[in-house]
Amino acid sequence: MGIKKKNLVIIIVAAVAVIGLIGVGAYQGRTREAAPSASFEGQAAEAVEDLALQEVRTWTRRDCSLAPWLVTDKLGYFREEGIRLVFTGELQPPQQVPSIIKGDNDVAAAHPNVLAVAMHGGANFKGVAREGVEPGPEVDESFRHMWWFVNPKKYPNVKSFADLKDIEGTLKFSIISTTQCSDFLAYRIFDRYGIPRDKIEWVTMPDVQSIQALTQGLTDVGGVHPPFFKGMVDAGNRKIGDSSEANLDGASAGLAFYYFNARFIEERPETVRAFIRAIGKGQRWINGNPEEARLWTQEAIGVPVSANHYYAEDLRVNEKEIDPWIEDLELQGALPRGKIKSADIVSHVFEEAPAEAKAAERKPGS
Repeated sequence: MGIKKKNLVIIIVAAVAVIGLIGVGAYQGRTREAAPSASFEGQAAEAVEDLALQEVRTWTRRDCSLAPWLVTDKLGYFREEGIRLVFTGELQPPQQVPSIIKGDNDVAAAHPNVLAVAMHGGANFKGVAREGVEPGPEVDESFRHMWWFVNPKKYPNVKSFADLKDIEGTLKFSIISTTQCSDFLAYRIFDRYGIPRDKIEWVTMPDVQSIQALTQGLTDVGGVHPPFFKGMVDAGNRKIGDSSEANLDGASAGLAFYYFNARFIEERPETVRAFIRAIGKGQRWINGNPEEARLWTQEAIGVPVSANHYYAEDLRVNEKEIDPWIEDLELQGALPRGKIKSADIVSHVFEEAPAEAKAAERKPGS
């Protein structure tokens, strides 16, 4: 039977409304670059199809962390899996985890220590797949999770982390926020070289500000992520070490997980599974096409991006990679010993098959 004329009009009106909601400017969802000759009927049909997609919500990102979300959406991998990614607006860091707990957002990504501390506080969510990881030695060092720098004018004799041991007093380290990767990795490196942890004084600031602070001598050591490596070097600062020195096995130094609200997982397990399949394709594409991913991210957020992180190509959860993060929280006194275990913060229900040895799933425009 054909669609009645009245119903067809209703569908087209709804489709037009959906088209009108597609944002411009900062990246807020899947962008469409319709051909000039695209018909009204074709756009309406595409919008009707969008109405059937499963909505998955996350907050708006205006930094390099947008990359896997942007690339996966732009290449159509979410759509192929029946998902429409919705960005719900920017949130300050203290609001982000609570937005998942309350159900205002469905999914996000975070390091294991963030998830463990929140879970100890009563959060009900699970990590379901690996996001960022520390690459192996076969991958260029520019993709390591963090580099640390000193100002050679202030510390002409400091050329490695080990040299910090000879400096008297405390050292001001820049950090985005505590109980993140920055303090975990720096503490691990200090332990390796026999430097007391209480020698570090944390100074909170975004990575982009840490370049100026170090260059001006306001801090002693600047720790930054890949988008800011080049800026540190260009400012004349000296690299003294990176996350590969944290005495950790495999991917652990850069480990992060996508995590969902527990209610979402219970009610929509197939959507979670589809999300993991899609984002896995996006992450493998980024690793194989870093320059394109960098440019896309830079264009979307409207600020210079010099590099992206390295992402897991096999998204399966490995609890042994989480253990050092939990142990460090216990050592810091942020968690009671034995209260939270690695197995508590992740789920193996959505394990994906090992990734095939290929750098990209699809080239742009294919």
